[in-house]
Amino acid sequence: MKAMIDFSTPGAMHKWLADFSGEWDGMVVSFMNPAKPDTSKVIQTYSMALNGLYQEAKLTGDMMGMSFEGRSITGFDNAKKIFVSTWIDNLSSGFTFMSGQYDATSKTMNLKGTQTNPMNGKDGNIRQVMKIIDANTYKLEMYGDGPDGKEIKFMEGTFKRKK
Repeated sequence: MKAMIDFSTPGAMHKWLADFSGEWDGMVVSFMNPAKPDTSKVIQTYSMALNGLYQEAKLTGDMMGMSFEGRSITGFDNAKKIFVSTWIDNLSSGFTFMSGQYDATSKTMNLKGTQTNPMNGKDGNIRQVMKIIDANTYKLEMYGDGPDGKEIKFMEGTFKRKK
């Protein structure tokens, strides 16, 4: 019973996730066409759910000339001692799954996982780097498999908390 209570009790990493609650303005650069990067304004809204165990994120804006909406659920698995995250959006029908660690020294969360490659229907690699600049600013970079199978950066963004 103690293990179940420990497993379901929010801790320091859940508090860290909760500190993002609220609205954030983002400026995102997409590199889907590396010769012509696309810059977009987005809004990221964070809230906590299910007894403070999970962070829900909603991202809205326009990307690559299209209306864009995405959702993620991120939590800290108390038993495995890792962050776990999922992502879905309106420009794909697959799920992205990632997990990883937060390094307090560098103030960076590093997640790795898989997402569906729409060209071949197989899982491809994805990597996310979230660098905390200060309590009101963070930078996010996303990397994945390029056409040749080598990792490429496909998105970077800077997010500032709305005041």
